[in-house]
Amino acid sequence: MSLEQQISKGIMEAMKAKDTVRLSALRNAKKYIIEAKTAGPEIAELPDADVLKIISKLAKQGTDSAAIFSEQNRPDLASEELAQVAVFQEFLPRQLTPEELTAEVKALIAEVGATSMKEMGKVMGVASKRLAGRADGKDISAKVRELLA
Repeated sequence: MSLEQQISKGIMEAMKAKDTVRLSALRNAKKYIIEAKTAGPEIAELPDADVLKIISKLAKQGTDSAAIFSEQNRPDLASEELAQVAVFQEFLPRQLTPEELTAEVKALIAEVGATSMKEMGKVMGVASKRLAGRADGKDISAKVRELLA
């Protein structure tokens, strides 16, 4: 079952269970999926990789919003955002630990044959595709800089 189908099924289950937070989060994800499908040439179903990008983007936005709400002393809104992020994370692959990220990036650097910062673009191109959804782009970039420096 594709991620898009899992989200649609999750919407139905959330409606039956009257789980408003889950329903709101999944409907939001479905909205972005539908927009992506209609933006370009007509596609019947969005590939899982594209759905993962959408879900990880929504999870990151929710985390950022929760941090802002916490700074503004609005714990009610922050907890609501974090609850939706938890729903999104159910669909995302497990995030890499810092040690796993270091090992993956070292392997990619060796595979690409990069030896200096001039070749960071090559490494980032491969790393962004391979580690999509499993690590944040900023974390990947920081690790590549650290290892190539």
